[in-house]
Amino acid sequence: MDEKHLEKAYDEQLSIQTTGDQQGFPQLAHYHRYEPTPYEGLDELFERCTLDASDGFVDVGCGKGRVAFYVHDRFRASVTGIEMNPAFFDVCLQNKIGYMRKRKRRHGLIDFQCVMAQEYEVKAEDTVFYFFNPFSVQIFMRVVQRILASMEAFPRQVTLILYYPSDEYLYYLEHQTVFDWLDEVKLGGMYEKNEHERFVLFQYQS
Repeated sequence: MDEKHLEKAYDEQLSIQTTGDQQGFPQLAHYHRYEPTPYEGLDELFERCTLDASDGFVDVGCGKGRVAFYVHDRFRASVTGIEMNPAFFDVCLQNKIGYMRKRKRRHGLIDFQCVMAQEYEVKAEDTVFYFFNPFSVQIFMRVVQRILASMEAFPRQVTLILYYPSDEYLYYLEHQTVFDWLDEVKLGGMYEKNEHERFVLFQYQS
């Protein structure tokens, strides 16, 4: 099955609609265009990185909610999607209606918030944060500082997952935070053509 048909099949399985690119959104210097994480990549990532139902998963810059729904469906974990674009936020809410229609008894909450990432109130139960290179390193640093403040107030293990990571993100985490490099998942058939086609995981254990 080619990538286009795989994406459509996964969306249909989850009763959501997340394909297509960004439209009608202004080009802002610190924010990057919407592009969904490929389902094939998520399959590879979560073969190596498993979550517990007790984890709180936060997709920072969630777009139309693909990763949030995938994680909720696969691990029964509670998920939060953060999206600053009101149009995409509305899509997330519509997708949630379709998704939950067949999963009314599913464990784990699924929530979406229309908020700037650097203003999100990190919860004590938030343990895994996902970033698909959504904005500049300056905003990324502000988001991570909020995560670190929450970790200081509520000590816990926290994992950061970066897809298509920029060198600036990686340098900041390695040299200016308490997070340690945990793992790297290179996407088969894609990494060979583009070394950014990988997931990099960082973790801090309290």
